Amino acid sequence: MGKFRILFFMAAAGMVFSLALAQEKPASPAVNPFRIAVPDKTLLDLRDRLARTRWPDQIKGTTWEYGVPVETMKDLVRHWQTGYDWRAEEEKLNARPQFTTKIDGLDMHFLHVRSKEKNAVPLVLVHGWPGSFVEFYKILGPLTDPVAHGGKAEDAFHVVCPSLPGFGFSSMPKERGWSSQRMAEVIAKLMARLGYEKYLAQGGDWGGGIVRWMAGADGGHCLGAHSNFPSGGQPMEDPMRGVTAKEMERLQQRKKELGDHYGYSSIQGTRPLTIGYALNDSPTGLAAWIVDKFWAWSDHGGNLFNSFTRDELITNVMVYWVTESMPSSTRIYFESSHPWAKPESMAVFQNTGKSAPMGFALFPKEINVPPRAWVERNMGGKLFHWTEMTKGGHFAAMEQPGLLAEDIRLFARKVREGKVK
Repeated sequence: MGKFRILFFMAAAGMVFSLALAQEKPASPAVNPFRIAVPDKTLLDLRDRLARTRWPDQIKGTTWEYGVPVETMKDLVRHWQTGYDWRAEEEKLNARPQFTTKIDGLDMHFLHVRSKEKNAVPLVLVHGWPGSFVEFYKILGPLTDPVAHGGKAEDAFHVVCPSLPGFGFSSMPKERGWSSQRMAEVIAKLMARLGYEKYLAQGGDWGGGIVRWMAGADGGHCLGAHSNFPSGGQPMEDPMRGVTAKEMERLQQRKKELGDHYGYSSIQGTRPLTIGYALNDSPTGLAAWIVDKFWAWSDHGGNLFNSFTRDELITNVMVYWVTESMPSSTRIYFESSHPWAKPESMAVFQNTGKSAPMGFALFPKEINVPPRAWVERNMGGKLFHWTEMTKGGHFAAMEQPGLLAEDIRLFARKVREGKVK
């Protein structure tokens, strides 16, 4: 961490879960309190770098087709310099309990927000790239204290929200092989470390793949996984079976919209260190690299700030900047596409139980908007929950927190009531 102070019972008959029995054991003494405390010198250096930004030129009459427009970035940087208050944001982040614990050689940073409801269910929320743990702050209250937000006590969760290895305030892996699967193993171990014998999982982006792996490999503990990132490519045989014309139209339209937006993945999956120099050296460059994805993947109707405030965008960028974790975070693309052996620092993970049920919430401006039939076939014919939203995009917890929180509750109720057969 360097410069930072590191401060569900399955009934014997059928598939009915008693979530109320999913109580935690005492936490391990290896779990340590953590507070974000960025040194003043880091903020002074940032201010200096922002002031010395060398702005690129832009072809007259163009907007987002070449990338983030210069005026958009100047507006954001101007706010960063004169209107944004990191110390106030830091205080907001620190208002939620944070911890670190060492697993497989890495210091894992995580939020652990316990509900006051005695029958609350453990739930782990997993982010992706270029998001961070701050994505979930808007849904922490509704999930942990539903009564205060117009919900019911039985819908409460104890929420665990980790920073992925190499992201934010978690350690940067120093070995090859830290793929998304390995990260999933660590998160499953984290839930065990916290004493949660049974838990639910939710994730988007890389987090969507991670929670799917947890549902498949840790089904003895993971009761179910919910994702807002549906996975389902076109089947090889009879691909149009069960697919509607409206679904295909939606899919083709989204492909057209994102046709020029995949270069980042190719670069990070092949030359992460090369791009890392620029992203680690220029805060404006880092912000532009991230903001470009928030533009492409959100339901903003032509104005990015319809979906996110300037402060929200900058705080997510700051998590990468102050930890210098953008280079290490991009390696998830490289490591997940190269078959390296398991890192030597990792203890063996033992798969548990049968696969747990999965459910999806599909937001219209997600990267991938596959037909339901494709997702169901991809899941081996077992799709336990499916919701199609009318608005929202990739960063659902930030953009449409109410819709996402309610869909997580709906999925959990199906699990609790045994409706996931």
